[in-house]
Amino acid sequence: MTTGRKKAVRRGKGRPTASESGVGRDALISAARDLLQELPPAQVTSTAVARRANADPALVRYYFGNRENLLFEVAKQIGAEANRPPPAEGDPSELLADMIHNTFRFTRSAKHMQRLMIEELDSASSAEVREKMREWNRQPLSDYARLQELDGEGKLREFDPLFMHLAVIGISDFFASGAPLVELLVPPGTDMTELGRQYEDFVIRLLTDGVRER
Repeated sequence: MTTGRKKAVRRGKGRPTASESGVGRDALISAARDLLQELPPAQVTSTAVARRANADPALVRYYFGNRENLLFEVAKQIGAEANRPPPAEGDPSELLADMIHNTFRFTRSAKHMQRLMIEELDSASSAEVREKMREWNRQPLSDYARLQELDGEGKLREFDPLFMHLAVIGISDFFASGAPLVELLVPPGTDMTELGRQYEDFVIRLLTDGVRER
């Protein structure tokens, strides 16, 4: 005798409802990137990412193992987009200006990226994650050193690639991550996009003039 009631089917272990929601690995990375433009890393939780992607939070564990690995994948993706081939030729001052401009562009594309690396990935439990982030962050040092090698005519004074990299990161990052304070210091209604462009031009002149040989 049947009662007309269907027996509930228990979902087995494995991929959690991804086929039903249509949410895959790339969608979760994209959602995490979007959130990092709006929130500090500590607030970009697995639950928040899943909610933004309209997915089951278990998918974060399925694809990445944990939140740390997801954030590392975000950092790796953004880093791959930002990395450029080292300069091969050109005027040293113009190459330096271009490298500074590229850092500003990267900062705009990943507002809380520097804080992500400092607060999350530097203390990552995985030695592999830490080593990969170290390798990626050392690339700009090599690029600044290469720029000086190309300066055969001595147009620029010698500078420490590490100090230049730290200076450019700090200067560019604060304008993005410290936006609330910046907005307090300018008249109401200020076009922040235009202000950012003017600030970037100022920084480029400041640094390139600062190391130009006189």
